[in-house]
Amino acid sequence: MSKLKTITRRTFLIGSTAIAGGVAFGAYMYKRDPQNPLTANLKEGEAAITPYVKIDTSGITLITPRTDLGQGTYSMQAMLIAEELDVELDQIKVDPGMPDPAYYNTALSDEGAPFRPTDDSFAAESTRSFVDAAMKFLGLQITGGSTSVPDSYEKLRQAGAVARETLKAAASQQSGVSIDRLKTEKGMVQLPDGTSLSYVELAPIAATIEPIKDIELRSPNQWRLIGKKVLRHDIVAKSTGTLPYGIDFEAEGMVYAAVKTNPRQGGAMNSYDATEAEKMRGVQKIIPLKNGIAVIADNTWRAFKAANAVTFDWGQAPYPAEMDAHWQTLSDSFTPDLQDSRTRDDGEIDNVFAEGPPDFEAEYRAPYVAHQPLEPLSAIAQITDERADIWTGTQIPGFVRSNVAKATGLTEAQVFVHVLYVGGSFGHRLEDDVVKQAVEIAKSIKGTPVKLTYSREEDFAHDYPRQIAMARAKGKVKNGKVDSFDLSIAMPSVIASQMGRQNFPVPGPDPAILAGAWEQPYAIPNYRTTGYRAPELAPISSWRSVGASSNGFFHDCALDELIHAAGADPLEERIRLMWHEPSRKVLEAVGEMSNWGSDLGENRGRGVAFCLSFGTAVAEVIEVTNTENGIKIDNVYVAAEVGKVIDPINFDNLVKGGVIWGLGHAMNCQITYADGMAQQSNFHDHEGMRLYQCPNIEVRAWENGAKVRGIGEPPVPPAAPALANAIFAATGKRIREMPFNKHIDFV
Repeated sequence: MSKLKTITRRTFLIGSTAIAGGVAFGAYMYKRDPQNPLTANLKEGEAAITPYVKIDTSGITLITPRTDLGQGTYSMQAMLIAEELDVELDQIKVDPGMPDPAYYNTALSDEGAPFRPTDDSFAAESTRSFVDAAMKFLGLQITGGSTSVPDSYEKLRQAGAVARETLKAAASQQSGVSIDRLKTEKGMVQLPDGTSLSYVELAPIAATIEPIKDIELRSPNQWRLIGKKVLRHDIVAKSTGTLPYGIDFEAEGMVYAAVKTNPRQGGAMNSYDATEAEKMRGVQKIIPLKNGIAVIADNTWRAFKAANAVTFDWGQAPYPAEMDAHWQTLSDSFTPDLQDSRTRDDGEIDNVFAEGPPDFEAEYRAPYVAHQPLEPLSAIAQITDERADIWTGTQIPGFVRSNVAKATGLTEAQVFVHVLYVGGSFGHRLEDDVVKQAVEIAKSIKGTPVKLTYSREEDFAHDYPRQIAMARAKGKVKNGKVDSFDLSIAMPSVIASQMGRQNFPVPGPDPAILAGAWEQPYAIPNYRTTGYRAPELAPISSWRSVGASSNGFFHDCALDELIHAAGADPLEERIRLMWHEPSRKVLEAVGEMSNWGSDLGENRGRGVAFCLSFGTAVAEVIEVTNTENGIKIDNVYVAAEVGKVIDPINFDNLVKGGVIWGLGHAMNCQITYADGMAQQSNFHDHEGMRLYQCPNIEVRAWENGAKVRGIGEPPVPPAAPALANAIFAATGKRIREMPFNKHIDFV
């Protein structure tokens, strides 16, 4: 029995036992609707018909619990609710709400189940249901994994429909007109005689009615917002510079703080001397923290300057001090003792390689890279004996609330997490160090709000970057076709590192180690993927597309080399091997979009890549020119299968942004360690794509898939391999290591 089958069977047995528990209570608890958190503090005349719709005298507020990181999530969530509620986007306010188990992420189960996203068998769907139940019991409110749209698509439309029908019931009760004769439009219930009753005036009655849950969602041909080109809810504020981000928030009477902690992450602070810093203008207090100090001052700049004036004796790093040792650790990890998973083992690959040497064999590398969001990390904390208030941008408000409660000795009910707009994250806001430190500082001056802001240098020094990874691939060809492909990948565990900081154990294999590799829907006769869990090195975290960000590069570049060894056309052979119809269509689409096979002319090349990640199939073709001064990226063609596009304009922007993000980091970016410290300190030495380097990007969406998928991360994994494959086509040079500028120049 293969390891995947073993894992699947165990997951099924454990999951069914955990959910059913041998008694009806488990199933009842799973099916029961979560308690509505909005009803706890309602005033007279206010209604919270579902956890997502609140109506009071000021109007209609839609709760949008998936954090907006710049990707338009608040607007998307509001659109889904408003579609069924029959309100216009300019009639409502959006509010992320307080963290609550009612807002658990239902779509995380797809990534948590050990099945390919293309597997819709009974065992796969059953296991996903069990994982979903676990997510519900745990109340995991997380924004990430490209799950916001899959999580929200039905849930929020149902919330809007329940609210609409309950308001109609309230209008029926007030007017005496039967519900089936009532209609709704623009926040009003319309009576047959033309009278309109506003949702606001109906709220007091609606608050006394049991929500109407026997509903039928509207069909797509009735939609006003979903799939239409509409303005994002925040577009005017963002375009005029008036949208308040987390960094902009101010609390009355607050003070400002900066921190300086050991740049060798996890290393101790042996001693420090703050004599000079204490004399500096505006400095109010300097306090020791775990592994460092905090400066409290009358503005952020003065806090930064004082923190830099403190001298330290730092302890050593708890990981290898130099990069060579990091790479050597990965190289040494391809051993049976460190095998984490073998999730694909098709055919008789060992027998094939026993017959003779491979036709292709290579090693690939992907470095650590920083998250580097444009908005600096910040948090405001105000602690009293009765409550704690936190204002910050975060993707994990539930964890923040729990951690603040532990740090202060308050109950979770006494902790109020106010989630603010975020100016970029790329996974960075899945960490909450800035909050923990803000709370530690605020405890020393109870009652006074403290705004902690990281300098850019402190952020780079203490970022938990993308995992370092290495892959080894080999393959054989037969009759001009790909016949055998064996891919092994070694990296430290992202999940163990990230969730370990939350004291949240995640048993079993780490799915990130093979994500973006094992689930690729190619029908290669002999096909194996093996993941090796390297020992922990520098602490790491989720970075946009997580394991797939490096594995997409490994898998597709190796496949491209194998296709070249077979003498086959790169696009045609991928299409021939592709058994999954929606994935085949995106490959065919980029071929058509790029006029694949046409002559580009001298010194030009065209490369194709495909990656299925987070259930979303994305194919990209990149065209480059080999100039005297380096590679110029000319055009990028992208096709993606997402099942349903909610907002076409935002979809186009997210795909283009993902391509630019993926290309820029593949070209230029890495974090390296010397003496245990990150050598890169700011954007100047961790440089993304420049504006003049940005190619023309053409995007096409497909909506043929059975499930609705996300698009925030999936455009990233194919970008690097498509560029590498294009560079090979233009120059004959294979690049097997990121960043590419170590081997070739760009213009």
